[in-house]
Amino acid sequence: MSASEQPKTTRATQPPRRWPNIVSRAVWGLFVVGVGIFLLYPILVKSNFLFLFGKSPSLEEMENPKVEQASELYTADGVLIGKYFRENRSPVPFNQISPVLVKALIATEDIRYYEHSGIDLTALARAVAGGGRNGGGSTITQQLAKNLYKIRRGERGLLGHIPVVSTLISKTKEWLTAVELEKRYTKEEILRMYINTVEYGSQAFGIKVAAKTFFSTSPDSLKPEEAAMLVGMLNNPTAFNPRFHPEAALRRRNLVLERMGQAGVLPAKAIDSLQQEPIRLQYRVERHIDGPDTYFRGAVSQFVNKWCEANGYDMYRDGLKIYTTIDSRMQQHAEDAVQDRMKKLQQQFDRFWKNRGGNPWVDDTGKEIPGFIETQMKRTDQYKALAARYQGQPARLDSALHAKRPMKVFTWKGDGDTTLVLSPLDSLAYYKHFLHAGMMTMDPFTGHVKAWVGGINFRFFKYDHVKQGRRQAGSTFKPFVYLTALDNGYTPCDRIRDQRVTIKYVENGKDMEWQPDNVTREYTGINMTLRHAMARSVNSVTAQLTEKVGWDNVAKYAHKVGIKSPLLAVPSIGLGSGGDVSVYEMVDAYSTFVNSGFQSEPQFITRIEDRNGNVIKQFDPKQQRAIPSETAWLMLYMLRGGMDEPGGTSQALWEYDLWKKDNQIGGKTGTTSNYSDGWYMGVTKDLVTGVWVGGEDRSIHFYGSQQGEGGRMALPIFGTYMEKLYQDEDLDITMGPFPRPASKITKKYICVSESEPRRRRAEAVDTIATDNLLEQLNTQGAAVPDSLKL
Repeated sequence: MSASEQPKTTRATQPPRRWPNIVSRAVWGLFVVGVGIFLLYPILVKSNFLFLFGKSPSLEEMENPKVEQASELYTADGVLIGKYFRENRSPVPFNQISPVLVKALIATEDIRYYEHSGIDLTALARAVAGGGRNGGGSTITQQLAKNLYKIRRGERGLLGHIPVVSTLISKTKEWLTAVELEKRYTKEEILRMYINTVEYGSQAFGIKVAAKTFFSTSPDSLKPEEAAMLVGMLNNPTAFNPRFHPEAALRRRNLVLERMGQAGVLPAKAIDSLQQEPIRLQYRVERHIDGPDTYFRGAVSQFVNKWCEANGYDMYRDGLKIYTTIDSRMQQHAEDAVQDRMKKLQQQFDRFWKNRGGNPWVDDTGKEIPGFIETQMKRTDQYKALAARYQGQPARLDSALHAKRPMKVFTWKGDGDTTLVLSPLDSLAYYKHFLHAGMMTMDPFTGHVKAWVGGINFRFFKYDHVKQGRRQAGSTFKPFVYLTALDNGYTPCDRIRDQRVTIKYVENGKDMEWQPDNVTREYTGINMTLRHAMARSVNSVTAQLTEKVGWDNVAKYAHKVGIKSPLLAVPSIGLGSGGDVSVYEMVDAYSTFVNSGFQSEPQFITRIEDRNGNVIKQFDPKQQRAIPSETAWLMLYMLRGGMDEPGGTSQALWEYDLWKKDNQIGGKTGTTSNYSDGWYMGVTKDLVTGVWVGGEDRSIHFYGSQQGEGGRMALPIFGTYMEKLYQDEDLDITMGPFPRPASKITKKYICVSESEPRRRRAEAVDTIATDNLLEQLNTQGAAVPDSLKL
């Protein structure tokens, strides 16, 4: 066949091209894959396929949702004294929520709440069509899912970092979780969880805290206009906060009222009237550690936090109920007693140093310490921050330290009611003038701490002088010398002469001598009984007795009965110079005497419950035998000598209304060198109380015994406090004598105490002390000296 005869190829006869088929198949394949992905997408999201989508709430989390809930702190008598929280939330049952609030919520946030199963397709379509202008499509159940499981703040997965994709994934999780919630909970339960979970602004989470924060009321007592305002805030807790944006909050509240009218919650006439009402707030925000500012709570939070970390709990999230040993009434009496005395004492202190024409920071000779404030300033965090900021710029640092500005300061007129213009140096000097105090009361039989006052004002002075602070105990340490003696063969009637002595000892291989001085620098020459010597706090006798029993043994016995701080075994240990101790330790040690020789660990928590009221930890008293019961009873008898013996240092307590029903009180005063520290340790048949008073630094103090000794600084706090306790009929604290000894007392303890020779015939005789001495003489059948006959 020739070329001309070859058939011509036309378009109709050309072979079909293959690429359209490939494209159509690809499109079809993509469509099928897309449909598959669309259908499988919820499963992929829920299972976090290949870690692309982030974790979703588990089945266990669905069944037992963990809502952050404030932990609550209670006293032994059931008073709520504080909360610990990151999100302040205290859930309430549904029947304690105002019905009008529930109806307002549904009318505003989810009008078809009872018609859908977690997702409102109508509202969703409306939101998409209107671009969000017609309101959001989220249901109450979806919002609960978002808040309850923090979906948008949780694990996001690999795709969750892509802006648009992350939003789609979050929404999907909310939808899926909402559907699961609807399957597992009733509509009422979902409402309860939502109302108790959502944030209302001003750190108020849940309706109970919100009602209290904004209106100082409870959820079941909310008025319609108040409920409307709280519901309105849910849309934007910051923008519609009535405290900071009252006009926006009012418009939003009225919009909610309007929707309540449209839903038939309230009649139209009532709506019109309520919309005319102004917003009336009773606003008070609870802080993340809320309640009265007390030093005791700091000790509690430290202890409970440590326990929670060891046992898998979070004190700021898990809604624990922490029950303490503190009695709110005793605590109030203690705080009042400290406040009453310290206010007066501060006035005396300021007047004393004003008359001397100087500042209270002085050396051993009474001269003001030069550069004291500048030196103290360099130890502060404020100075360290300024020094870091102006490193290498001494002139600017000095200028910053002297720059004055207005600041609210503590005064005894009231918290923060005084504004002064002060520089950082001025401020430090101002606060260094204040005297401080620490006080603690304990039940010696259980170890339960009943009152704890760590200072004069927690807001301005955070340092706790009960447990955190440690100072020399002065003469309140002397009983441990006499304890050592009584437990090693001595009796209260054994005698040591009050005379000038020289104690020889070896220190670091070197021969040393120590000559202790009596406070008066005088020596009576009396051959004193041990009880008389301890009652009068005679240094010379205590020093001699310390040498006889061994100063290392004194340290050992102090540790046995409750002192935990390190002690130096030195000849002067009995005068309180063996080491610094806390009020907490001293109360514990003295309690051993009252508790028949058993040392009880101080306890300030009795139990911890979970959010459902189940006890998860019970704290039982811990006691151990420290000294024999006979020795303990004899030590009580020795401590009573401060009231009974002639010249006893506790006798200023006679001025207080404490002496009915044969009441007995034992105690010991203490004063350290230069009157830097004033102590009083008081014991009754029910309680042991320790009080310390002093300056923030040891160089800040009175300069004379007329003001600065323990009997004048600390004892009046104890006396006032015990008066308040005995007068409070609601407390089961009564006057009366100490119990009789539980076992036979084998050692002689009733004996004659000689009085110091009078210098003047006209000198008054303490008749109560004389009567006590006469009774002792009559008991022994001894002749009564003419000087004691009335």
